[in-house]
Amino acid sequence: MVRLFSCRKRHCRCVSRQILAFPGLDGEQIRRPRPASLAPVFLRFVEGQDVTECKSMRTYGWVATELCFKDVEIVNERMLRSPFKIIGVPRLLDGFPSVKPMQVRGVDDEIVYLTEIRVREPSLGLPIVESLIDLPFIMVLACSDLKKSIAWVKDVWGLPVSDPVEVKNDIISNFFETNPEEKHELCIVKGEGQTFLELDQFPVGATVRPQYSGILPPGVAITSMMFPDFERLRGHWAVPAVICEGAIYGGRRVGMLLTPDGALLEVVEGSPDK
Repeated sequence: MVRLFSCRKRHCRCVSRQILAFPGLDGEQIRRPRPASLAPVFLRFVEGQDVTECKSMRTYGWVATELCFKDVEIVNERMLRSPFKIIGVPRLLDGFPSVKPMQVRGVDDEIVYLTEIRVREPSLGLPIVESLIDLPFIMVLACSDLKKSIAWVKDVWGLPVSDPVEVKNDIISNFFETNPEEKHELCIVKGEGQTFLELDQFPVGATVRPQYSGILPPGVAITSMMFPDFERLRGHWAVPAVICEGAIYGGRRVGMLLTPDGALLEVVEGSPDK
């Protein structure tokens, strides 16, 4: 179970001024779920225009949200009765016994990874799951040039990035209609002991995500993260940092960056554990 909050743009305190600057959000509904564990993390669902010609999973940018669960088989039963389409059944991954994922596609082509965390070991960089449906785990960023994106993370953030590995990816293979035995490169970004970003090299055939005047990008539109060293980000802002109020921001400074492929990355000043 998650807790839902709704608001209208002119009264909204769950999105920053940078997001509210998109005029297409005027009057649109926004939902802000939080896990039953009350972990200080949120999802935001923003009602937007129907952009049927955009297949976000075939474009660069944020392509998936990964959520943590105590029991993915229970969640799978719920998904069978939901509007979501199961595109990857629950199964253990070779070489990754600590997690058991499945994948679903939403009604607007958004992709959600539903992952059971099978161990309670913070040293592995895995979250501690306290409720059946709990906090977001990893945000997945599709890249046109993985090496360029890795260099950007290291240069701008100074965060450690794992060496790229090649793995089979059923989701990519299905969306791009490629050989399921073909492997694709990915790497993981960590910060303060947490694993929170996955960078995926997308295959030939992926395109730049269309930009539409005044509205957020379709699909997974934006990711927000906390980062303590705003001085390091000086000179990199796409939208300069300002103080924002509300449950998500708490009077902290908030700015906006663009990834090398133009994805929106909102940064809240502070440490993730505070």
